[in-house]
Amino acid sequence: MRIWRLLSGSQHVLLEIFRKDIVIGLPKLKYVKDQLCSSCELSKAKRSSFKSKVVPSSIGRLNLLHMDLCGPMRVASINEKKYFLVIVDDYSRYTWTLFLRSKDETPEVLKDFLTMIQRNLQAPVITLRTDRGIEFLNKTLNAFFKEEEIEH
Repeated sequence: MRIWRLLSGSQHVLLEIFRKDIVIGLPKLKYVKDQLCSSCELSKAKRSSFKSKVVPSSIGRLNLLHMDLCGPMRVASINEKKYFLVIVDDYSRYTWTLFLRSKDETPEVLKDFLTMIQRNLQAPVITLRTDRGIEFLNKTLNAFFKEEEIEH
């Protein structure tokens, strides 16, 4: 029975096989409508949504920055830039958007931005959170993060 269940993929398909007597020799079983096998239970399980944060994770501005590089876009900007880097401050939710021509520009643009923002706001960036994409994982940025004592 278990093999038939695995091959059919669905309890409803198995029920049809029983009802129409398609396979000779299968034992007649009672079908209980709301009784699901463990696989069906897992596939129908609903995950509860994450609750919105009332209090930010960080305790001050620039303590935690979230960032991601998006692109390439099908249509370039006026300056022929097809990528954009989005940076969000976890504490204030302030968002910066930086435009780039290619992914290769990411290290230099990010270094310049972090230096400028720390100087202007007179606050250190403590942690960067990214998707760990290759644009954020390179020797140039690793050396910069180490020098500036930024956790990534």
